[in-house]
Amino acid sequence: MLRLFASIVLLACASGAQAAWLEAKTPHFLIYSEQSPRQLQDYATRLEKFDRAVRILRNMSDPPVGQSGRVTIYMLNDTDAVSRLATGKITSIAGFYIPRASGSVAFVPRDAGSGRETDLTADAVFFHEYAHHMLLQNSEAPFPPWFVEGFAEFFSQAAFPKDGGVQLGMPANHRSFALFALDKAKLTDLLGATFVEKTGEDTEKFYSRSWLLTHYLAFSDARQGQLTTYVRGIEQGLEPIAAARAAFGDLAQLDRELDLYLRKNKLQYRKVNGPQLNVPAAAIRSLRPGEAAVMKARIMSTRGVDKKAAQEVLALARSAAAPYPADPGAQVVLAEAEFDAGNYREASAAADRALAADPNSIKALLYKGRAEMELASTGADWTRIRNWFVKANKLDPEAAEPLVLFYESYFQAGERPTDNAIEGLLYAQVLGPQDAGLRLNAAYALIQKKKFDEARKLLAPLANSPHRGGGREQARKMIAKLAAGDQKGALDASEEGDE
Repeated sequence: MLRLFASIVLLACASGAQAAWLEAKTPHFLIYSEQSPRQLQDYATRLEKFDRAVRILRNMSDPPVGQSGRVTIYMLNDTDAVSRLATGKITSIAGFYIPRASGSVAFVPRDAGSGRETDLTADAVFFHEYAHHMLLQNSEAPFPPWFVEGFAEFFSQAAFPKDGGVQLGMPANHRSFALFALDKAKLTDLLGATFVEKTGEDTEKFYSRSWLLTHYLAFSDARQGQLTTYVRGIEQGLEPIAAARAAFGDLAQLDRELDLYLRKNKLQYRKVNGPQLNVPAAAIRSLRPGEAAVMKARIMSTRGVDKKAAQEVLALARSAAAPYPADPGAQVVLAEAEFDAGNYREASAAADRALAADPNSIKALLYKGRAEMELASTGADWTRIRNWFVKANKLDPEAAEPLVLFYESYFQAGERPTDNAIEGLLYAQVLGPQDAGLRLNAAYALIQKKKFDEARKLLAPLANSPHRGGGREQARKMIAKLAAGDQKGALDASEEGDE
């Protein structure tokens, strides 16, 4: 069955004036904010320019994301609002990002940071997480943990000069304290993928030295191509430390070079000029009254709820949606709230109302199908139930969630998934590579089909995650079992929770 992971990652954000809720739609983002239209347009343009600049610099493809594949961003009032949403109380969390097959989502404040040069800015934290998003979308290489974070830190430092260009790889001033005041992380531990973060100070060491190593390798003429050789060595089965020595030579010498590089007065950066960044303007609209009325419930549901919170959100959604029975947006939010509370008949009815107003509402189709799955009894017409997901897939063939739910329906029915369902799941993983649970399920399906090399390749990015949880330990166990030729053990490991 589908295992879902909501890996919450810290982020930070931007500022703006209070206004009505607006939606900005761009090729890669769907943004909801109470900023003015001009502020929202500027913000959306900045995000698209960043996306385009990274793709140009890294020679990344730009596959279509479909209606449901954009990253959705909710801009809240301030950091207090974001931290309350994340934890239920005011904490140091300034924002967070959740990668999902149903569509990755970020929650960010409009106001954050004091303006100091060493602050972790709003854009920097979002760009860090979006760089992860892009790397997974464009590569299945077994990048080691230090590069995963070094890559994200490198691209998080972006500047937008008035000439319309984008500067990437700017100095990581927010890492200054760790770089100059703390003991450095051992290079052999980074390159050998054996660095262990036990304290917050360790984390700072890891991120700062990973950024420095990535930045140096990107700009050192003498070491061009060595990073590619290193990753290729890991891909071919070398232990990371052996691959490092084969690619970089004397690691003590590389460490000395890093120390000297850190003390340079000026560091290089890459600039993508404005004429190369011809991004379309965002399509901005005001939310309908019904959509705006349920926005608080929508944000809370999207964040994710437990049993207690589900009841609170349900009360809020029912009250807000009641005056708008013919508004598809309001009724979809109500359908989700009813579903999360376990009220499947009510969820189905709300989805019906949404579909009566908008027969092409993908979310309504999915919640109708999900509710009908939960209500299904012995002898249920599973073809009819699955047809809700088929309709959603036809409306947006590049959406991962309908394919995942179609596959999941076979387990719900106690049936073996068809080859068509399995192929759909594997394509869903291509569409939503950031979702750890989907990646594990796709690997499970490949192992069942005895496609062990493909499964290992799929698991490698997850196994190399710098962060515990989120399926990392399961992926590592599965890879170890596959290496030992133990197919059953690999399948069993996929069912275990992370330590």
